[in-house]
Amino acid sequence: MPDRGRMLGEILIEMGCMTPESLAEALQQQHERNERLGDILVGLGYVQPEDLTRALAEQFDMEMVDLDSFEIEREVIEKVSAELARDHKIIPIEFDEDEGLLVIAMGDPLDLYTLDNLRFVVNCQVECVLATKQSILDALARYYGEDVNQLDEMMQEFTHQDIQVVDHDFEGDENVSADDAPVIKLVTLIITEAVKSRASDIHIEPMADRLRIRYRIDGHCYEVDSPPKRLQGAILARLKIMSKMNMAERRRPQDGRIKLSVLGREIDLRVSSLPASHGESVVMRILDKEAVMFGLDQLGFHADDYRTFQNLIRKPTGIILVTGPTGSGKTTTLYAALNELNRSDRKIITAEDPVEYNLSGVNQCQVNRKAGMTFDKIIRAMLRQAPNIILVGEIRDEETANIAIQAALTGHLVFSTLHTNDAPSAITRLIDMGVAPFLVASSIQAVIAQRLIRRICPECKKETMPDMGILKSAGFTDEQINNNKFYTGDGCDNCKGLGFRGRRAVYEIMVMNTRLRDMAFNVDTTDNIRNQAIRDGMHTLLMDGTRKVLEGVTTAEEILTVAKKMD
Repeated sequence: MPDRGRMLGEILIEMGCMTPESLAEALQQQHERNERLGDILVGLGYVQPEDLTRALAEQFDMEMVDLDSFEIEREVIEKVSAELARDHKIIPIEFDEDEGLLVIAMGDPLDLYTLDNLRFVVNCQVECVLATKQSILDALARYYGEDVNQLDEMMQEFTHQDIQVVDHDFEGDENVSADDAPVIKLVTLIITEAVKSRASDIHIEPMADRLRIRYRIDGHCYEVDSPPKRLQGAILARLKIMSKMNMAERRRPQDGRIKLSVLGREIDLRVSSLPASHGESVVMRILDKEAVMFGLDQLGFHADDYRTFQNLIRKPTGIILVTGPTGSGKTTTLYAALNELNRSDRKIITAEDPVEYNLSGVNQCQVNRKAGMTFDKIIRAMLRQAPNIILVGEIRDEETANIAIQAALTGHLVFSTLHTNDAPSAITRLIDMGVAPFLVASSIQAVIAQRLIRRICPECKKETMPDMGILKSAGFTDEQINNNKFYTGDGCDNCKGLGFRGRRAVYEIMVMNTRLRDMAFNVDTTDNIRNQAIRDGMHTLLMDGTRKVLEGVTTAEEILTVAKKMD
């Protein structure tokens, strides 16, 4: 039985790994939670796993080994079955045939049951050395790979040249390379495959009995092959290291950012962690500058709406609002407009929360509430910079709305976003916020509502006849049904069997005129404003959607789904 000498906390303090105050806090938590002191110290971030193992080795007068630093012979690995090694989290590292002595690495020096059980099973003497728990898990995956076939198959498809970390300043990760740890390879592969699949988000969700990984592609979530549940902790830890989150904090949500070069493209990942029932759920938003930089002609405007929008963004003053729910492509539309207007004779300043993509030639300011950099304060400051065009990431309150309107009335062109279901609702939303009706009526040039619809894959596009009930529900007339062809996607390798590839926007452009300004000034109802806008030539989102179905861009079912979301 190991001979426990000095106390663990005393050793760690002598090693300079922590302070007496940190030890006192950990001891208090140990009393409350009835957990091992070492696990609590690591969980609080006061001690690194390597330092804890080194202290345990000194406390119990045992040897500590680095499992990543040498290769274990296959004959030694075969002395212990994969099932036994995984169950007890041990790795055989040496075998002396003359003395009949097997040396194993383990993470817990007090696990006497494992030693006794192992002596009985292998029928020889067993000695143990210490290694970090993570290095043992990595070694298990490296030498006993039979039950991680999914991981091995993914590893075979991965090449180190596919992905390169741009920012190497990962705290606590200096001595680890992607060739040493399968978990690191797995994380980089998950990101690479997401970029290859054109995913906008990666969802890593701990379940009760598995770790689920999903990609959001063209607005829909698809589950992909997931790694074993036992790798959950290692994967989440790796992501938190890469995004520079607090490793010790598991009870509060955190945000971070990762910058990568994937397949020769610069990619930013906006990372969010959320404590959940079975572990921290992590979502990575993929910010691909190449994927978002569309020209106005690529967004999906109908020819009439395209000419209208081109005329709107060239007005010298006023506010142009883009509305829609989160994920409806508002940022893409605004960036496309700014790119169109970005010339050397114009000064453009943006206030964003956060700055998702860097625009060359544009002054971009990020909201930082801790530093007092709120939307309203940034707008006040940017007006002293003499800009021609201003982008306000989102109008969220009365103060921001009033300052944006004042900017529009004093000779600036202002772009901003608002969360409303359709274009006419933006008028009443601003008035409900507390903005004076006469200011709303006089400052707004136009409101553009939008949604994203999936495009039929061009490689497997085929003619079809949708259900008549779906066509009627989507607003098609008998004449449109009888005189037009309808299409769907059959599913192919190009679209991974989905029948859709890529997305386009459907738009609703309400251009303010004298009648609509009078209605806004008199605080008319949203329904009355909508009806008047339609009489003045506005095409609703559903109307624009039906046009895209008749053009063969999408399906009637897809348009009906968007229409239902607007109800």
